Amino acid sequence: MRWALRSESDRILDPSCGDGEFLCCHDYAVGCELDPQHAATARKRAPAALVHGGDFFTWADETQERFEAIVGNPPFIRYQGFAGSIRERALRQAKNFGANLSGLTSSWAPFIAASAQLLKIGGRAAFIVPAEIGHASYAVPLIEALCRSFGAVTIVAIREKIFPSLSEDAWILYATDYGDSCDGIQLIQWDRFLAGEPAPYGGTHVSLDRLRNVRGRIRRWLLPKEILNIYESFEDSDTVERLGSLASVSIGYVSGANDFFHLRPSDARRAKIDAHFLQPAVRRGASLPPAKSLVNSQVQKWLANDDPVLLLRLDKSETTLPVAVRRYLDSAAGIEARKSYKCRARDPWYAVPDVTIPDGFLTVMSGKSPQIIRNSAYCAGTNSVHVVKAKKPGSFRAIQERFATDLTRLSCELEGHPLGGGMLKLEPREAQRLLLPGTDALAEVENAREALLHGIRIMRNWRGCA
Repeated sequence: MRWALRSESDRILDPSCGDGEFLCCHDYAVGCELDPQHAATARKRAPAALVHGGDFFTWADETQERFEAIVGNPPFIRYQGFAGSIRERALRQAKNFGANLSGLTSSWAPFIAASAQLLKIGGRAAFIVPAEIGHASYAVPLIEALCRSFGAVTIVAIREKIFPSLSEDAWILYATDYGDSCDGIQLIQWDRFLAGEPAPYGGTHVSLDRLRNVRGRIRRWLLPKEILNIYESFEDSDTVERLGSLASVSIGYVSGANDFFHLRPSDARRAKIDAHFLQPAVRRGASLPPAKSLVNSQVQKWLANDDPVLLLRLDKSETTLPVAVRRYLDSAAGIEARKSYKCRARDPWYAVPDVTIPDGFLTVMSGKSPQIIRNSAYCAGTNSVHVVKAKKPGSFRAIQERFATDLTRLSCELEGHPLGGGMLKLEPREAQRLLLPGTDALAEVENAREALLHGIRIMRNWRGCA
């Protein structure tokens, strides 16, 4: 908070003050808090502060008060839980600030956009923010709007957790000189945050143009300049391709009721369901073998263990179903399954869509590096894995070989994103942007091996993976 204050008389705002952690540090403070119990605690801890109970965005629409500084730790609520009229109001206020945020935006971003509009000219803002500001696509319009409204925008990346008890990593957003503008951000790296640290200064300048070109992936600038230059030279090379140009990557099928649609062999025998209607499937990424290929012997192990890996695969064009299948659909479990959202939304409810037999599977989450595995067993895949289909027949093995290079492993770190607990996640759009070197680039990749490996270690260290 000291970063945002210039004098003891500054009026500060915490738009989501919780139990008053920031408010009790300054006499001239205003807070908003939706939770009544937290608001009551804040009033006790900071008796000199003015604490408004209720929705911040409603209050922000009505207040005429303006502040010298805004500080806080806005709530991190993913879009699924950030809904209804509050979200509509929040996104409208963010748009008024110039940040056109999508409906998939987490709550912290509109909190910052709405708060900034309550500053006086020359005001400052200091926020603890989720580390996803370093990779989330919806952070880009927010950062652009901040740069149009502040003379300086600084993001402090912090490697060690600010809140050790939480899986979520946090960084700091610091903006000064409200009413001015700048052409980009300053990125500063700290190993840890210590109380009493002076306001951040300097760092790596990242222009808005460069930020837009990489879809807001600020995390790449955590690399030393010389390693990032090497990586970007491969990005610009004609001998390096994106995975998306070689294969399609998408999530597997969504059944809507996994426990019902995936049968154990013993369940299928008991229900007398013919093998014609049962498709072996990869239920979860952890079940994939460490080898390069998923083979029939692995599937036979699943079946011998009586694992629930047999998908009830019914085509919606089949109007006449066997008695055994119909009996299973009309069982108590089937009646319950058809109530789920996905099942209710499709016709007929029992026909699971988008079931395909891909060339291979790509792990969604990984500790070290994502794996791409050939589908020699002709299994389908649920949405716990990505399904990969080569665009040229017979080219999947070559894709696998190129995927195993150090360049692609570093690309996974830069195009994917940390999920907490040291895990790396790849969304389909992220996976399609992975760099794969061609044959003509392999010698260059080998020559750069030491730098690429160093880059991989740095990025793994940042996501907490040893």
